[in-house]
Amino acid sequence: MPETSDADPIVAKEQSHLDQSRAALKAMRDEALTLRAQGGNAVSTENLLAALRARAKALMDDPTVPLFFGRLDYGDVPEAGEFRAEHYYIGRRHVHDADGEPMVIDWRAPVSTAFYQATPKAPMGLDRRRRFGFARGAITGYEDEPLSGAGAGAAAAGASRILTEEIERPRSGPMRDIVSTIQPEQDEIVRADMNVSVCVQGAPGTGKTAVGLHRVAFLLYAHRDRLRRGGSLVIGPNKEFLKYIEQVLPALGEVEVGQTTVDDLVARVRITAQDPPESGVVKGDARMAQVLHNAIWSRLRTAREVLPDGIMIVRGSRRWRVPAHEIDELIAATRERDVRYGAGRAMLAPRMAHAVLYRMEAAGETTDDRTQNAVARTSEIRKAVDLLWPAIDPVKVVFELYSDPEVLARAAEGVLTPQEQAAILWTATRPKVPRTPGTAKWSSGDAVVIDEAHDQLDRLPSLAHVVLDEAQDLSAMQYRAVGRRCSTGSVTVLGDIAQGTTPWATPSWEETLKHLGKTEAVVEELTLGFRVPRQIIDFAAKLLPDAAPGLRPPTSVRQQGGSLEIDAVARASDLPDTTVTAAELALATHEGSIGLIAADTRIPQIAAALAAAGFEHTVLGSQAAAPPIDGATETEAELVESLLAEDQGPRLVLVPATLAKGLEYDQVIVVEPAEIVAAEPRGLRRLYVVLTRAVSRLHVLHSEPLPPQLTAV
Repeated sequence: MPETSDADPIVAKEQSHLDQSRAALKAMRDEALTLRAQGGNAVSTENLLAALRARAKALMDDPTVPLFFGRLDYGDVPEAGEFRAEHYYIGRRHVHDADGEPMVIDWRAPVSTAFYQATPKAPMGLDRRRRFGFARGAITGYEDEPLSGAGAGAAAAGASRILTEEIERPRSGPMRDIVSTIQPEQDEIVRADMNVSVCVQGAPGTGKTAVGLHRVAFLLYAHRDRLRRGGSLVIGPNKEFLKYIEQVLPALGEVEVGQTTVDDLVARVRITAQDPPESGVVKGDARMAQVLHNAIWSRLRTAREVLPDGIMIVRGSRRWRVPAHEIDELIAATRERDVRYGAGRAMLAPRMAHAVLYRMEAAGETTDDRTQNAVARTSEIRKAVDLLWPAIDPVKVVFELYSDPEVLARAAEGVLTPQEQAAILWTATRPKVPRTPGTAKWSSGDAVVIDEAHDQLDRLPSLAHVVLDEAQDLSAMQYRAVGRRCSTGSVTVLGDIAQGTTPWATPSWEETLKHLGKTEAVVEELTLGFRVPRQIIDFAAKLLPDAAPGLRPPTSVRQQGGSLEIDAVARASDLPDTTVTAAELALATHEGSIGLIAADTRIPQIAAALAAAGFEHTVLGSQAAAPPIDGATETEAELVESLLAEDQGPRLVLVPATLAKGLEYDQVIVVEPAEIVAAEPRGLRRLYVVLTRAVSRLHVLHSEPLPPQLTAV
């Protein structure tokens, strides 16, 4: 790597370009803030103002990160301090000067592909690739990688020091983007065509979450109008995970992507209960969709049953009768169109009215569309539709299934066994059976079943693209809920089968994609880890033969000495004090964030011990969400002050094991692994998740014996 002192003319030249780029970005934002929106009416004016505010927010500059991180050189290799060849700076967003000339090229632009994928064997027209080192937003050095000529391939023999330092840089707070460290195999997934659905099986530390988020950012760049019309959504496992990733897309200039959990996605009832495993498994089974189908369509009645004389319509002095058998033929023809229940109900009245108009025209009367609409609105036809094809409330449908054994038995005949039916009946699972849907205590599994009922009644709208992260824990019914949100769009599925911990988790991505309705999706596997050191990943992988048989163990490119420490505590009563001592040592001797992970039931004890010792910490899941930043009103000075502030919150975070999935910490202290394993049926998988949250150092404390898999040689 070249000399990087302050006197280095290349560093000085590049820093000057960075300073000019920041000034240009500020000018772009100032221009957006000074524009005056005037639409044709108040609504259009407000829409224009909202667009300008979003534009200004997207142009906010984070002074702690560089605007660009690389440079591509074409043509003759320039000499030190001279920039005669054609070159492009690659960064997080596009920046242009007052004349519209680009100063920084967006990493998503086609020309930027070479930064991630060019090699000496396939240089993509490049002579050289340059990477920049940064500290608090200022250039500290650079690395040059010749890609053509005599020197090509020399730099590739060893790993990039700048790349390695960026990957290993200590962090605290939410997840950062990886735009400067994206690897070629990751970049191919990020830039996959929008019409292609992708499923990414990724071992811990392979960057699958970052790949999914950067894929959304790329699609917004390449297909902005389409995604703006159709919408995009990121779905995570819980609110804590969403807090962790929430700043990645804004850092890339994208502020319009929604983020939610599956529970919030289907939240049509208030969730106040939790299903026992046997109930949750049945409610999450795809067969519940057939049970609902049977329950909903069983509401139809034939005219021969409820209207044996048919219907009689009075128009002026004439009467027109449609017999029962003809009405039943209309119902059968409507059902043959395979429409949703609600759509079929809406179609029945016009069809019955058309049968009346046919008789009127045969008698010589003149009719038109207005006549048909008037007939369809008559009380006789409206009452007939209510009798034949009654309106249905999806919440009431599910309520009746759970509270009435006879209703459930009819709907589940040949679909669920008697034991499975008993598992979801409230008479068996609730100490007090609710009298009405409004007094019922609904679970997450119930909410997904209700969402399915909504869709069977009336088709839910589809988004253009959905990212589903930590997908391995979802049930078949949850996959169906996500799949109908992207039925006409595409999906990026991210997960690791080995980290599936719920009793209702699907066993393979093939089955997952079937329930999502995306059987054509391309399955990609990321096994090379860049985040978790090799010692840690190899230690955790000892659990895989029992936790996830048949899954290939992950590998790591990072070999970091002293990253794994295991300490036995002689007495269980000493474990809280030993944990506090370990936390104190971690805070004193290492930089970055510290995740202290334990079984959920042990968290209060550790929190009390930390508080008694006077250590500042947060408990994941208990802190309130920070208010959003309003990019249209916050000044650049306020932003700089907030981003450069020394106190970014406590470095020490106490993490319940059930909330650890998807998160990363520079250091992780795991307390009593045996408790984590014993807490749930798939406890070995939960422990595998917990052990792979560390980016630099893992410290395991235990008073009970470790699981035998971890002690095996």
